[in-house]
Amino acid sequence: MSEAALQLVDLNKNFGRPAVEHLNLTVNKGELYALLGPNGAGKTTTLRMVAGLLLPDSGSIRILGHDLLTQPAAAKQKLAYLPDDPLLYNKLKPFEYLEFVAGLWRMAPYAAQQKAVELLDWLDLAKHADELTEGFSRGMKQKLALAGALIHEPELIILDEPLTGLDAAASRQVKDLLLAHVDKGGTVILTTHILEVAERMAQRIGIIQGGKLIAEGSLDQLRGMAYQNDQGQGVATLEQVFLQLTESV
Repeated sequence: MSEAALQLVDLNKNFGRPAVEHLNLTVNKGELYALLGPNGAGKTTTLRMVAGLLLPDSGSIRILGHDLLTQPAAAKQKLAYLPDDPLLYNKLKPFEYLEFVAGLWRMAPYAAQQKAVELLDWLDLAKHADELTEGFSRGMKQKLALAGALIHEPELIILDEPLTGLDAAASRQVKDLLLAHVDKGGTVILTTHILEVAERMAQRIGIIQGGKLIAEGSLDQLRGMAYQNDQGQGVATLEQVFLQLTESV
């Protein structure tokens, strides 16, 4: 059996109080996994530790077989992380930004250029190629940041609220791009407060509350956990299931 895309074992992080507590989580290669939870549940803290931006107090993180703490370069090479408020360089144009990011990944210039053209065209940003990013809308910045995350063709993409601020057309573009990545064998982990997105896109869903994973599985499996007496099971929406599970803890 091939290694998991992401494996968290007994992960802990404390900021005066537990933010992530004994978190065990495995995401399989080739799946879209949604990590859901109320505000302050520990989702962003978890993702920031996986991205190497926060050091866990204890526990281990493995990305496609590489230990993030002992093999950080090898682990991060396979990873892309997009925060909910990504940082762009306002005085750069889209191609310049993507060339800069590609250079950080030591991509060959020709390959980087080809990939940048593909991504900007796919995300409908090519027509803005001569504009500085400082004039971009939030949705345009979000799409360009996603292009930057994808430029080195990572196997695992982690996104924190990727659809925030996007209109319907932009949201569809981003969702199509993520599903295409999974169709090619890649892995996507995302958080979202738009539960319909998780319901339609995710093969598996994890629900975190108080820094702990309280439920995990497909939507049907979560329905079974939420409605053990069969009332609502099979017809409940993810929103109903989410509220039932989080309110019962």
